[in-house]
Formats: sequence, structure tokens, C-alpha cells
Amino acid sequence: MRFIRFSLLLIASGAIAAAARDPLRNSRQCLVVVTKDWNSTTGVLRAFERTGTAGAWKIRGPDIPVVLGKNGLGWGLGLVNAKRGSGPGKIEGDNKVPAGIFRLGPAFGYASAQSARWIKLPYLPLTAQTEGVDDPHSRYYNRLVERSEIARVDWRTSEQMRRTDDLYKWGIIVAHNPAATPGAGSCIFMHIWKNSSAATVGCTAMAEQNLIQLLKWLNPAAQPVLVQMPRRDYVAMQSEIVLPEMR
Repeated sequence: MRFIRFSLLLIASGAIAAAARDPLRNSRQCLVVVTKDWNSTTGVLRAFERTGTAGAWKIRGPDIPVVLGKNGLGWGLGLVNAKRGSGPGKIEGDNKVPAGIFRLGPAFGYASAQSARWIKLPYLPLTAQTEGVDDPHSRYYNRLVERSEIARVDWRTSEQMRRTDDLYKWGIIVAHNPAATPGAGSCIFMHIWKNSSAATVGCTAMAEQNLIQLLKWLNPAAQPVLVQMPRRDYVAMQSEIVLPEMR
């Protein structure tokens, strides 16, 4: 079934435990979003790359302004332990973006697979039947599914992914809560913003041209990750993990 290929369950729990010791050890592409504090609704994204997994991180391209959740950030479930030190934890419906370190991909969009062949990440063409399930009581929680392929729909709430606006014209799945822990937050993406001041309900959004440039660059062979948190916590984490240096 197609939803299995494109569910948000992208990382086995054993892989998460191993990655927690050095979550960037196999990555050669890293997106970093830092904010002023936990209540921030805007931030700056910087892209970094390196030629080998033991090489130094080098910045790629200009700074990218992003908008975040209308209630700021909360520690999410990814490649590092959630709720490290200060800061709230993310829960379902809190309108916070997840803080932490997360795998990226697949990508998705309104275009056909043929028209999106320029995207290197696995790509999911959205249809009128594609839904993001946010009901913690559903066995499909935190997955993108095709309703027409589900024999028994067991969710009461979901998001229609093929929207009437352009917010999901292009997007990238953020592997937050990959084990689908009920109530820990679901269906987190990087997508197109409404504008530079309109906060999201829990995703990281940016101008379309900036997202397209990232989609042209991101390569699954480089195991791209997203690192996202307040600057103070980012600096503290650098004492444990080799993260890109921020200006």
C-alpha cells in the first residue's frame, strides 16, 4: 500500500538510539534553524554541507527567513532525547514546531511524479485522497495515507493535503515522532509560507523560491537532517555534538 512507503515512520527505534550518540555522524547535509527563544514565531534557516562525514561543515547559500509555530517551539521526538534541560515538550495540537534533530524526507507536492523528477528525495504526489492523520487514537496516526486505499477508516480528524492554496504545493516531511507515540505530535513539514509574518500550526515554512532551492539540493544519499531549536540550547548542545558553527 502506498501509505506505507510515505508514512512518517521513517526511522526504526533502534536506529534512533544509535543516532542519539552522534546524530549527524552519517550526514553530509544539514539545515539549521535557530530562534531567539522558545516563544519565537520566526527564525533563520542556514544550510550546511560537507564532503565527507568527518569533514568540516561549510555554509551553503544565503540565510533563509522562516516562520514557525504560532506558539513557538517544544522539544520533539527525533534523533536526540526530547525535553533536554529547559523548554517545553511538544504535544498534539499545541501549535509548536518540534525542537531537536530530525531526518528529512520524503518530499511531496501538487505536481505529478514525472514533473517532479528534479527532486532527489523520494517524492509523493498529493491527490484529493491524501490525508495527514492527526488522531492519536488511529492506527494511522502521524502518517500520510490515501483514504481510498484504507479498508477501514478509523480516524476522526485529519488534514487534507491537496489544499486549495499553495502552502503544500511543495513540501518536505520532517521525521518528528517516527514511532508515532500517541499525542506526541504529528504530520510535521517544511512547506511554503502564507507570508513572512503568518505563523504556522507547527511546521517550518518559507518562501516558495527558497524551498525549491532546498529541494533541488537535498539528496537522500547525504542523509539530510534538520536541527531546530533556540540559539541558547543550540550552543549548549554543541558541547556534546559536533554541530555546524553558527554566526
